[in-house]
Amino acid sequence: MASTKPAIPQNDNVAHALAGAGGGILSMVLTYPLITLSTRAQVESKRAETAFLAAVRQIVAREGVSGLYAGLDSAVFGISVTNFVYYYWYEWTRGSFEAAATRAGRASKKLTAIEAMIAGAIAGSATVILTNPIWVINTRMTTRKGQLEAEQEKSDTAIVEKKRPTTISTLMALLRDEGPQALFRGVVPALVLVINPILQYTLFEQLKNAYERRRKHNVTPTVAFFLGAIGKLFATSITYPYITVKSQMHVADDGQKREGMTEAIRRVIKEEGYAGLYKGIGPKVTQSVLTAAFLFAFKDVLYEQTVKLRGAVARKAIKA
Repeated sequence: MASTKPAIPQNDNVAHALAGAGGGILSMVLTYPLITLSTRAQVESKRAETAFLAAVRQIVAREGVSGLYAGLDSAVFGISVTNFVYYYWYEWTRGSFEAAATRAGRASKKLTAIEAMIAGAIAGSATVILTNPIWVINTRMTTRKGQLEAEQEKSDTAIVEKKRPTTISTLMALLRDEGPQALFRGVVPALVLVINPILQYTLFEQLKNAYERRRKHNVTPTVAFFLGAIGKLFATSITYPYITVKSQMHVADDGQKREGMTEAIRRVIKEEGYAGLYKGIGPKVTQSVLTAAFLFAFKDVLYEQTVKLRGAVARKAIKA
C-alpha cells in the first residue's frame, strides 16, 4: 500500500506564531541595510538628503559595513515579538471565523475579505500596543549612531571616541531623559498603520485563495514569495507618509514641540512639500517587499517543521 504524506494541521496558533517569528528574523537579517538607509532618510532634513548609493558609501566610510546594521539586535528582537504576537492573534481570530462558518453551514471556510480585514485589525492593534517601545528604541539606535559618527567627522578638535549606543544604553537614556511615556511616542500613527498589514494580508489571502481555487493545490513557497511581495508593495505604497511621520516622532525629544500626527504631516508638507512625506521610499519599499516576500516563503516551511518538532517532542514525553 502506498504511503501518504500526513496532513499538517492548520489551526496550531503557537506554531503559526513561532513560524512567523522565525520567518521575520530571517527576512529582517537579509534586508536590514535597507531599513537603515530608509530610516535615516526619513528623519533627515531636506538639506541633508543624499542619493541611495551615496548614502551607502557615506555610512560604510564613516562606520564600516557594521554601520548598515546599526540597531539590528533590537530589530531582530522586535520583529520576533511583533510577528509572534501578530500571527498568534491573527490565527486565533481566523480560527474563530472558520469555526463560525462551519456552524453556519457555509460552503467555504476560507476568510472573506471583510473577515480578513477584521482579523488583521485585531492582530495589528494588539501588536502595536505591545511592541511600540521596541521600535522606538530601534529607531533611536539606527539614527543616533549615524549622528555620532557625523559629529565626529565634522569636529575640528581631537576626536574622543564615543561609545556606540547599545539597546540597553539607549533604553536607559530614554527613560532617564524623557520618561516612560517616550516609549509610546508615535503610537497613534502606528495604530493608523495597522491598515498596512490589513491591506497586505487581505490582498495576500484573496490572491492565495484565488490561486488555490484555480490550481487545486496549496501555494508553494515560491508562489507565496511573489504573492507576499505584491501585497506588501500595495500596502506600503499607500501608507508610506504615515511611516515617515512615525519615524520622526520616534526620534523627537522633549526639547522639541510635541506634535500630533496631523500637525506632523502638515509641518513636513510646509517645509519640504509633499515629496517630504516620501523620503526614503525607494529603499523602504524594496526592503518591505523583500521582507514580506521572504517571510511568506519561509513561514509555511517553518510552520510545517515547527508542528513536526512539537509532535516529536510530545511523543517522546508520552513515552517517557
